[in-house]
Amino acid sequence: MEAFSRLSSMLLHALETREPTVDLLESFVNHWKSIANYYIKTTDASRPVRQTEIPWCLRQMLDILVYEEKQQMGETGACLEYLLQHKLLETLCTLGKAQYPPGMVQQVLLFFSKFLSQIQKPLLQLVNVYRPVQKLIGLCALPGSQTEVEEAQFLLVVCSRVKQDPPTLRNLLQIVDKSSARAPVFDQSHSDAQSSNHRTEPPPPPGQSDSSTSSRVQSESGLLWALLQLTSSAAEPSGEILCDETLLGELLAGRLLQLYSLLPMEDLDPGEVQSWPHKPWSSQFSCWSSDHMTNFFSWLDFLDHLMEEAPQVLALKLAHCVQQIWMLDVLQPQLLHTCEQVVLVSTSILCVAVRFVRSRSLLDQLVHFLLRSNTLSPLLLQRCDHISDQVSFASLSLVDELLQKPHKDILDLLVLRFLQSRSYLSPQEDRWTESNEAHEDSNGLEEDPFFSESLLFSESELLLSPPPTPPLCSFSSAPLSGLGSAADVVNSFLCLVPVQVRSAQLFQEGGYESYVHDAHTQVTECRSVSLSWDWPLSLPAPSSGEGGDFFEGPLLKVLFDRLGRVLEQPYELNLKLTAVLSRLSSFSHPLLHEYLLNPYVHLSPCCRSLFSVLIRLMGELMQRIQHVPDLTAGLLNTRRDLLALNTTTTRLEHGTLLRGLVVLEEFCKELAAIAFVKLP
Repeated sequence: MEAFSRLSSMLLHALETREPTVDLLESFVNHWKSIANYYIKTTDASRPVRQTEIPWCLRQMLDILVYEEKQQMGETGACLEYLLQHKLLETLCTLGKAQYPPGMVQQVLLFFSKFLSQIQKPLLQLVNVYRPVQKLIGLCALPGSQTEVEEAQFLLVVCSRVKQDPPTLRNLLQIVDKSSARAPVFDQSHSDAQSSNHRTEPPPPPGQSDSSTSSRVQSESGLLWALLQLTSSAAEPSGEILCDETLLGELLAGRLLQLYSLLPMEDLDPGEVQSWPHKPWSSQFSCWSSDHMTNFFSWLDFLDHLMEEAPQVLALKLAHCVQQIWMLDVLQPQLLHTCEQVVLVSTSILCVAVRFVRSRSLLDQLVHFLLRSNTLSPLLLQRCDHISDQVSFASLSLVDELLQKPHKDILDLLVLRFLQSRSYLSPQEDRWTESNEAHEDSNGLEEDPFFSESLLFSESELLLSPPPTPPLCSFSSAPLSGLGSAADVVNSFLCLVPVQVRSAQLFQEGGYESYVHDAHTQVTECRSVSLSWDWPLSLPAPSSGEGGDFFEGPLLKVLFDRLGRVLEQPYELNLKLTAVLSRLSSFSHPLLHEYLLNPYVHLSPCCRSLFSVLIRLMGELMQRIQHVPDLTAGLLNTRRDLLALNTTTTRLEHGTLLRGLVVLEEFCKELAAIAFVKLP
């Protein structure tokens, strides 16, 4: 064992003798002098930097710095001291800016990126580091740049270091005080944005190389990740700096506007726009898209994601910029435009934007823009009952998207504030009288020869077909005025459709129980959306005002008006209309439940509810079917057409009326299912 130890010692001594230790500082200085000597001795200014020793020397210098830091255990080494004292980074920036030799800026960017990422010591606090970094940032995004990938990588590293040490952001932005530093920072940011506008142009024509397109995509993705690194810092001071001392919000919203301006508004199909699929921004930037719509929504998705991750103060600033620069300055004039195509496309784009948005700050601005504007809000709701069915459909779709967002103000502004007084109740009847009269009306309905007893269910019969899981919403602890049992309410909606026009049984389709699963799903969704809104469990006391003062609000007015014309409207429009009404009925607020799902509420004169509108519609229906020959056969063919079961395409006489009858029958079953799920 001792002999083995002696042998090992001799071998180590031999190695040390054969390879004497090299002085790191001397080696570091020699590599730097080799770079300097190139500029002294060279005479060929066109020789690319890759054909020189400069890249190799820079790599060796970086390796020495990294090795030295590991050896020094946290202390500043002699090589790093030499780099800082002799301002080598400043000199490299100057050489990169001069692009001498050609391609030098690429090598400088690579050196800075590796230097900042591999050296663990905090560097951006040092003046001889952050000033060269500032200058190199200024060299990024210049027109015609061939180093976009390296620039993105460099900016990503800088943002990562800032995220680790947020106070250094003030150094990079040259913020000394708000009065003196604001102007130059804005100028620099603005010039950078102007010079980077080429990034939002369409991809190059096929004649250009694929490598150019790949470079653009990589740089685009890298810059966005760098921006996320910079803005997602949890430190509030960094958010305040970016908010108050830069034009970041204006620049990002400006790019959204630029992408929006590329959309061919006159050529877009509103239906195709409304059904636009959601594609995460990160997946879109993995390959360059020539589709302007995809680029626009991907950038909107990026901004939305950025606002989710950013400090609140910065998220609010970005959302405000998006509202001012895109919504108010561009989108609002288009929504107020007299051209139907412009109105349709802009409304459809807004539908998709509402559906895609997840951040609270941007959703707040959308709600404020759509529902708190004295000019825009009334017009958008009036367009739900527009002379153009396409405009009405797009407007109803916008309302439907809004109702699915987790924002309390939407329902408050659209519906609840108009129902709060409960002025729709008759002030002359007490609760007991209301209940008795409601049951008398129900008995009269059952005795009407137009209605069949086959669809009347007792409470015990209803419980034979329970929903998939127990109802989520129960008002048993706070009973509604004049409300009957679950069986009474369900039967009231099922008996609305006269026997003569029922056609579901002709196809052996299920009754209302076929809607229970979907109703349970929708009620669950609405309950989860409104869970944190602190809605009351009981109804407020009715106001003492006259019933004639009641106004259901512009939204319910247009919905009820449209529902009254369901026999005259296109099938797709009726589906969207009933979808909005069923979603409103699915919310658990007691006012919505009473006004939309309580068939026994005693209304004041000139007031109407969802149930009363349906009753009037049934009266009109019985008159109009007198002019339809062979009604049963027509309904059968209509259902076949709607289910795409007819092999031949024939134009049905009274087709609009018959499709409206089918929608009406199914809507009443849907309301019955919603009532069944919600009631105890």
